[in-house]
Amino acid sequence: MNLKAVAALGALMLGSMGSAVAQDQATGRPFWVGEHSWASKQAFIDSGARCATKPLSDIERFEVEQKIGPFMAARAQSLGRVSANGKPGGGSNPPPTVTGGMINVYFHVINKGTGIANGDISSQQIQDQITVLNAAYAGTGWVFNLVSTDRTTNATWYTMSPGSTAEAQAKAALRQGSADDLNIYSANPGGGLLGWATFPSSYASNPKNDGVVLLYSSLPGGTAAPYNEGDTGTHEVGHWMGLYHTFQGGCSKDGDYVSDTPAERSAAYGCPSGRDTCRTAGFDPINNYMDYTDDYCMFELSPGQDARMDATFSTYRAGK
Repeated sequence: MNLKAVAALGALMLGSMGSAVAQDQATGRPFWVGEHSWASKQAFIDSGARCATKPLSDIERFEVEQKIGPFMAARAQSLGRVSANGKPGGGSNPPPTVTGGMINVYFHVINKGTGIANGDISSQQIQDQITVLNAAYAGTGWVFNLVSTDRTTNATWYTMSPGSTAEAQAKAALRQGSADDLNIYSANPGGGLLGWATFPSSYASNPKNDGVVLLYSSLPGGTAAPYNEGDTGTHEVGHWMGLYHTFQGGCSKDGDYVSDTPAERSAAYGCPSGRDTCRTAGFDPINNYMDYTDDYCMFELSPGQDARMDATFSTYRAGK
């Protein structure tokens, strides 16, 4: 049985011990109705919530593309093909590009008291989250190494929202390492949010804010089904590595700046079959970790996304 199946089984056991179970009419899959879940999955979809990562402005995105361009070209040259953004690789003296390696992870558990119901997740769930990350990124050359876990009881930080004073205080107190170290914070932000992250290009201006925040019940074995197999972590780490949503820019030609993820007009939910919202070059990438589909539906990162992560890491994180 694979890890996702084990996580799903854990969620079913948790549901049977006290959470009400309903059935999603679109997919037929169960989802949990309770204090730490959503009263209605449709309300969750209507809210547009899942990931609260703040998009870069048009100017910021332009600057990022300018800066990572040489690294994209260098990687393309090393592979003997064009780069992921469609521009020919080349250059007589291409910059060295980091194409993988070990990323140290500092995990910060923020809770409001003892017990999983208060956000005090188990060490096994944290290790399972690292296992999920390593499985998802296995083809990219990146490996995640859990260095340490700390636990903080703070009711205010526990319900922090994106950009809040509570978030700033928690990160200022807890963050460790440098630009190439991943800090993950688990909490209970509410409002249907599963998590958010900072982009690599934001590190220099606000290093203390850098990292990933996850809804604690989205970790493997949590109660936030169908988002409880750890792929909220995979998705948010993708942002931390420089990836945009697959539906970024809708059907525009730029989109997520990755040529091998077909354009997508809007986020996909559940696990729809044959979805093609842009009618251009292929079905929507519903199985990609950077969409909004259910965890069980996500299992892909494209070669172009791999190249982009290498370029952004080389530009903004490596040795910084």
